[in-house]
This record gives sequence, C-alpha cells and structure tokens, in this order.
Amino acid sequence: MAKSAEVKLAIFGRAGVGKSALVVRFLTKRFIWEYDPTLESTYRHQATIDDEVVSMEILDTAGQEDTIQREGHMRWGEGFVLVYDITDRGSFEEVLPLKNILDDIKKPKNVTLILVGNKADLDHSRQVSTEEGEKLATELACAFYECSACTGEGNITEIFYELCREVRRRKMVQGKTRRRSSTTHVKQAINKMLTKISS
Repeated sequence: MAKSAEVKLAIFGRAGVGKSALVVRFLTKRFIWEYDPTLESTYRHQATIDDEVVSMEILDTAGQEDTIQREGHMRWGEGFVLVYDITDRGSFEEVLPLKNILDDIKKPKNVTLILVGNKADLDHSRQVSTEEGEKLATELACAFYECSACTGEGNITEIFYELCREVRRRKMVQGKTRRRSSTTHVKQAINKMLTKISS
C-alpha cells in the first residue's frame, strides 16, 4: 500500500472564536457546546483527497499561548487556518498581526493559510462583513470561507481539504526546486574540480 502523505495543520485565532468547535465539526460532523477553551489538543485524521490518502495532524491551539509556545506551534505547522468570529471585530483585527508573525517565522518561505470567519449562523450579531473578510483574504493572498461550526453551514470539510491540497502543492514545488538546486551544486563542484585540474 502506498504511504500516505503527511500534513501538519495548525489552527490559530483568539480564544472563543470557535477553533475547537470547527475542528470537532470537521472530524465528527457534530457540534460541541462545552469544552475547556484553555486546552490545546492535537488530532490525527486520515482522508482521501483527490485519490490520495492524506494523514493530517491538526493542532488546535488554545488562543492563549505565550509567545514562545505560539512560535513553536508556528514552526511546527505546514498549513494554517486563521479563524475569527464574525460577531467579534477584535478577533478579526488580530488576524493580520498573526499573519505577520507567521511570515517572520516562516521566511523566506510563503505561508500556506486559509482565512475563516466562523459563527456565520449569528448573522444578526455580525460585526465583520463578508466583504471585509474577502478583502483581507485578498491582502493575505489566501482562500476565504465563512462558516458555522454550530450549524455546519459553509463547507467546513472543504476548508481542511483545500489547505491540505495547498500544502501538498507547495511541497511538490519546493521538492522540485530543491532537486534542481542540488544538481546545480554538483555541477558547480565538478566544474571547480575540472578548473583546478586544468590550471
């Protein structure tokens, strides 16, 4: 049997935006009403995405980490879901600073991420418009989804699958450039040796 592709995903956002609820909804298709918002959990999940078996490790951060913990999580992750709550403008305003930290930690690589506006079922209490979410996603150069972990509206499965696809694409591209650069190094080394011999 072919070895499954492994992808490490980390979920970030202010405490209370529904990160755990999103992950649990994705994994079990159910909504959890009560859980400890200070807990950090890692889940493993296997899925077939585009005819390929993918093993996901999903880190659900508590949203209350200290800087060192958060940087560790960011170094660990390959793909990121940045979540805000559409009824909480403050959580939306924390997304860009989070992305900037990610960029700093991951440079020179581009960060693979998806922006998610959660609690779309609470439209009557909305503080962040869909247009604002779309505009921010354009600035971050990433996909954008609005969904509700509570009702399951919005394609929550697609969020995780799309992120896995993007991580796989980036890995393939990086693998190709890495192979190319190592061949270049070998050629350069041979050329240097030949130059030394002939001089």
